[in-house]
Amino acid sequence: MNDVSDPSGSKPNLWLRGLYMLLMALAFHVCVTVLGVVAVIQFVVTLLGGSPNVQLVRFGRGMGRYLGQITDFLTFASEVMPFPFSEWPTGE
Repeated sequence: MNDVSDPSGSKPNLWLRGLYMLLMALAFHVCVTVLGVVAVIQFVVTLLGGSPNVQLVRFGRGMGRYLGQITDFLTFASEVMPFPFSEWPTGE
């Protein structure tokens, strides 16, 4: 897993982390918008078809986990940088 510590293993480079935090905050806002669109689509699919779309359920779970990873990174709860610097979380 990628983290923002410098190669010598000492304290993390806070300026670099700050840049990554700005990028992750932007990704968070884009993902929230996408999740809202997916929720509306899922509602319509369920309304018309009687049951939720399994692929959208899986995608929503993965997106929720990704948003959690971003939140952990932004609040310094984790040094592991989320996707695209690590693998996309599974929705299973």
